Amino acid sequence: MNSRAHLSIGAVVMVGIVSGLWWITANPNAPAPPAARPETVPASTGTVSGDLKVDSKRVAQLGIRLAPAVAAQQAPLATVPAVIQPPANARVAVAATLPGVVMRTLVVEGDTVRQGQPLAVISSREVLMMGADLTRANARLGVARSNAARLSQLSREGIIAGARADEAHAIAVETSADVSEKARILRMVNGHGASGSYTLTAPIAGRITTASIQTGNSVDGTTAPYVIDAANRYEVLGQLPERLVGLVHPGMVVRIDPDIQGRVTAVGSTIDPATRSASVKAEIAPGPGIVAGRATNLLISGPAPAGAVALPAAAVTTMGGRTVVFVATKGGFAVRDVKSGGANGSQAVLLSGVKPGEQVVIAGTSALKALALSR
Repeated sequence: MNSRAHLSIGAVVMVGIVSGLWWITANPNAPAPPAARPETVPASTGTVSGDLKVDSKRVAQLGIRLAPAVAAQQAPLATVPAVIQPPANARVAVAATLPGVVMRTLVVEGDTVRQGQPLAVISSREVLMMGADLTRANARLGVARSNAARLSQLSREGIIAGARADEAHAIAVETSADVSEKARILRMVNGHGASGSYTLTAPIAGRITTASIQTGNSVDGTTAPYVIDAANRYEVLGQLPERLVGLVHPGMVVRIDPDIQGRVTAVGSTIDPATRSASVKAEIAPGPGIVAGRATNLLISGPAPAGAVALPAAAVTTMGGRTVVFVATKGGFAVRDVKSGGANGSQAVLLSGVKPGEQVVIAGTSALKALALSR
């Protein structure tokens, strides 16, 4: 084929192309060119990676609730093994004041008692004798007062010397003091002179931790049938790792599950060579599971670093090996990577990823997680 034929064919092709372009432009019903394949769309043309578009209606359907992140005041520092115990001055032994025989017990081990509550009734020969002495002293007091009154009248009438009246008055006063002293002793032991018994009572409010007493048993002044641990006062003794000595100090906040709070009261300065730890002591409030002698874990918190926030632990989840939260955005939610600083009770502490005041999803995270993974 010669060059002239080639030129002719080229001209025909060009005319066909130009005509086709003119027809597409002029005809609005002409089919649009095929869309670009998804993999050819630049990544920068979509929404920010991690955003989920969720309208308000669907938010309600998914049960999504929000809460603002707040600046954290405390951040977990360490969790150490510890034992719950009563403070040194909060355990009281109730001794049998006088020898005797147990007539009746009114409480058992584990009971909670109030201050002054009766614990047991003891029959005692000494109390019976004190009751008889008090009766005799009262009788003498009656005679002494009558005699003093009679002699005082005679003295005023000038029949006898005033010295005799004064002497009678002094005897009456002395007898009255004897009666008062015997009555005071009986009151101190909660004694009942007529029945020859006395009652053991609780010196403090608390819980009976020891009750080594039974009806019919003998007791004396050297035994302590009851031991009471003070109510609402507990202490935790923990083992502080060597690396934390110097970082933990009195006043720091501590927690015990299920969210019982207290404060550090003392930190030991001597390292145990066997455990390489020092002692740490804290006071805690009473609560469920707080029983003397129980082993537990003590969470110690210190001042939170700058920028840390606290929010409900339910807001934090994992997705694809990442620790994330869902932060509310305009028209949806953003999947935000965060750095966890541990849990402070029911609150999670985040060291980065969320700013104070941002609205974070605290309910419905599972639904948003499933939505994010299905994209």
